Amino acid sequence: MRRREFLGVLGGAAAMPSIPWPAAAQAQQPALPVIGFFRSGEAKSGAPLQAAFLRGLKDAGFVEGRNVAIEYRWTDDRPERLPELAGELIGRRVAVIVANQPAALAAKAASSTVPVVFVTGADPISAGLVTSMNRPGGNVTGVVFKVGDLTGKRLGLLRDLVPTASVMGALVDPNAPALAQLLRGAEEARRALGVRIEIAQASSTAELDAAFATIAGARAGGLLVGGGGFFLGQLERIVALASRHRLPATYTTRSWVEAGGLMSYGPSQHDAYHRAGHYVARILKGDKPADLPVEQATKFELVINLKTANALGVAVPTSMQLLADEVIE
Repeated sequence: MRRREFLGVLGGAAAMPSIPWPAAAQAQQPALPVIGFFRSGEAKSGAPLQAAFLRGLKDAGFVEGRNVAIEYRWTDDRPERLPELAGELIGRRVAVIVANQPAALAAKAASSTVPVVFVTGADPISAGLVTSMNRPGGNVTGVVFKVGDLTGKRLGLLRDLVPTASVMGALVDPNAPALAQLLRGAEEARRALGVRIEIAQASSTAELDAAFATIAGARAGGLLVGGGGFFLGQLERIVALASRHRLPATYTTRSWVEAGGLMSYGPSQHDAYHRAGHYVARILKGDKPADLPVEQATKFELVINLKTANALGVAVPTSMQLLADEVIE
């Protein structure tokens, strides 16, 4: 080729519209499947559960940003936003949604085809999530960690720490999914332990101070804190109020103890979200929610905060420390 012809070819190439290299490379890559991570509550309080879910995904071969994308949605304790946020995720054409119970119900109402993997502490059948544990049917399945039926065990452990207490307080959210179970368990514990149980309800931040005043006014020697998304969102405030009123308290999960609570006993929510990560991975690989039986969490843990116990003047028996899965010092 002559020099003049060669320069002409180069000039023609230069006149062609250029495509930036990263954009050209992206155009050749298939879009990543998108997961919707959807929870009622605040992002801060749910961060440990989010991390457990991501570990479960990774164990099953999916890493955020590498071969899967994740859209996060939180209500920030505004439950009225659930339908709106569910609609956003459906509009984003997510491949699957993982959610706690209130968010899962909103996602199910928004779509009968997008797969939903729930994590809940209540009965998913009575909640309306599935029609069967073994054969969920439809587009919903998930993992259950039951908390309500452990109320008697939790109150029994608390009584071991405050054996002279004749009154125990119970702080409950009237909107919590497992409330009925918790109340039945509290009544059974009342008869078995021979104590009076003062129940106080709170479903808003304004009601928390009044609920603690009621429990303290009843001269409760200890406190059982129920579950639910609202309480989890108010975790630090509830722990602080228990400390202010010098109430030895037992909680549902380790997150509370890590934040300064005295003790927790129950199924591991971290383990439940880790398992949910595996279920989401199976759906991404082609399994149908209708064919995936609802799993029940099998890992239970007792966690004790010795620093909090010392601050409250509560002696934790060596036998209980040896029984605990973790003792925070």
